[in-house]
Amino acid sequence: MTEANHVGHVGQLDIENLREYLREILPGFDGVVRATKFPGGQSNPTFKVETDAGLYVLRRQPPGKLLKSAHAVDREFRVMRALADSDVPVPNVFHLCEDRDVIGSMFYVMEYCGGRIFWDAALPEFDCNERTGLYDEMNRVLAALHSVDVEAVGLSDYGRPGNYFERQFDRWHGQYRASELQTIDTMDQLIRWLGDNLPEDDGRVALVHGDYRLDNMVFHPVEPRAIAVLDWELSTLGHPFADLAYQCMQLRMPADSGNISGLMGVDRARLGIPSEREYVAQYCERMGITGIDNWAFYLAFSFFRLAAIIQGVAKRAQEGNASSSDAAKLGAFVAPLAALAMNVIEKES
Repeated sequence: MTEANHVGHVGQLDIENLREYLREILPGFDGVVRATKFPGGQSNPTFKVETDAGLYVLRRQPPGKLLKSAHAVDREFRVMRALADSDVPVPNVFHLCEDRDVIGSMFYVMEYCGGRIFWDAALPEFDCNERTGLYDEMNRVLAALHSVDVEAVGLSDYGRPGNYFERQFDRWHGQYRASELQTIDTMDQLIRWLGDNLPEDDGRVALVHGDYRLDNMVFHPVEPRAIAVLDWELSTLGHPFADLAYQCMQLRMPADSGNISGLMGVDRARLGIPSEREYVAQYCERMGITGIDNWAFYLAFSFFRLAAIIQGVAKRAQEGNASSSDAAKLGAFVAPLAALAMNVIEKES
């Protein structure tokens, strides 16, 4: 983590205005306030904030013109507050500021969860038993998320009714076209196939995370136990298999796929990491179901959705609004992602 200038503006964060605003809301948020921007964070800039009262995390919308429904930090705040007493580990959230005049965009403040975040899906620093435990914990938390009673936690209106994949396809197709910088034939081919093969609505509805992966989880400092699931911007009410396929899609990718670490070509059995078949079977057992139909569609859709998200990041980079300095490079991954999706379709559908 690179230290930034802690006086005045910090990586587009106005410390003086922030302190004036929050000192009335959060006890002890005064005196010397230091802020450091976390690396990465392609979507919503995120800062570690140190005050006399302790450590916080601030997450904000990026400045500039935003795509409709993108960068929904207010939704992140709402869902984490709703899950506070559930079996899904989330940070405590303290305040949502919708007044864009304070620091230039909407933001929220939550607790800083001191723990471990792992960026390499192969978990090279661990032995086989520890890897097995960490992946089992990811599976457990995902099943817990999809088992949340959305009405009981006040999220029954958190997503629109109807066929989730049809809605998502329309949304991401539209956002891809809005941020398209050049014609990518494989992406167009993938879009046509998905549109022609949308599955019937099977009635399954759950709270879905939307970006469920290893590096969006904070683990206990020494135990294979998740203490926080982060980055809820894409969460909604939807189809639970979308989260499962998205995670499995990532593990099918090369080790270095932009800001995602995959396990393509890795001998998982040797490392103590479950195969995709084993991981899906563990999930099904936890959810009390016997199996999953249309798996190729769910995987292909996950590649498409990630490609559309990355295209949006590349578009923002071109316009100068991306959070990460690496954002401009991500556009090169759109075509390979579409190719991986078409490979799934050709071999497994």
